[in-house]
Amino acid sequence: MPSLKDLKNRIGSVKNTRKITKAMQMVAAAKLRRAQEAAEAARPYADRMAAVMAGLTAAAAGSDMAPRLLAGTGEDRRHLLVVMTSERGLAGGFNSSIVKLARLRLQELQAQGKQVSILTVGKKGREQLKREYGDLFVNHVDLSEVKRIGYDNARAIADEILDRFDNGEFDVATLFYNRFESVISQVPTARQVIPAVIEEGEAGASPLYDYEPDENAILNDLLPRSVATQVFAALLENAASEQGARMTAMDNATRNAGDMIDRLTTVYNRSRQAAITKELIEIISGAEAL
Repeated sequence: MPSLKDLKNRIGSVKNTRKITKAMQMVAAAKLRRAQEAAEAARPYADRMAAVMAGLTAAAAGSDMAPRLLAGTGEDRRHLLVVMTSERGLAGGFNSSIVKLARLRLQELQAQGKQVSILTVGKKGREQLKREYGDLFVNHVDLSEVKRIGYDNARAIADEILDRFDNGEFDVATLFYNRFESVISQVPTARQVIPAVIEEGEAGASPLYDYEPDENAILNDLLPRSVATQVFAALLENAASEQGARMTAMDNATRNAGDMIDRLTTVYNRSRQAAITKELIEIISGAEAL
């Protein structure tokens, strides 16, 4: 049985921890609002970009002159997995859910005899994958100094992906991130960005136009922008998901700390009462002996 002093110290320590987790919960809640607004504001642009791309690719997909970003290399042998996580932890299962999805895809591809390489964005994903798949890493993007995600950050990541594709390092590139749905729901998502994939139903979303110059010329300009747009949208979804997950995790930690304080206080009071009772018995026994 711990001493009264030890119990008192533990109660004080847990109370300090509860103050920290409560403060982190409030900070995450404040950041979540801005991140959620940014993610939701980017969705209409990304959706409209997808609709425009659908109209263009519907006409160009079967052409011999179709851009490589649309037609691909003609092979499905080498895959680049772009795993996007956070720079910091204490966000519940936010990072591990992304890594789990990426790991499952990686194992599936390797079982099929595919060649896999990994590009990580965010320290936590790198830490989890480096131990087991360190030999597959081609690079890591550090965003720890970035206070607020901007399009320039996405453009830099997209440029690296495009450069590696132009250099013939892979045939298929897939982004892994969490899509924000609510504070308690973030959905691990895999999205192929190279070759471009038009979601079902998008191809008919854009009316018919006559393009000048032709579709292929326009696609040569728009496809790289589309990759950057999808990377940017994924970064914003991740930012909102991270704050939602951290807010939930810190709320749970604060509640757990409160429950622990209640339990420790009960044990402390019982131990203190037992000690007082013991002292009274000793005093009474001594008085009777006299």
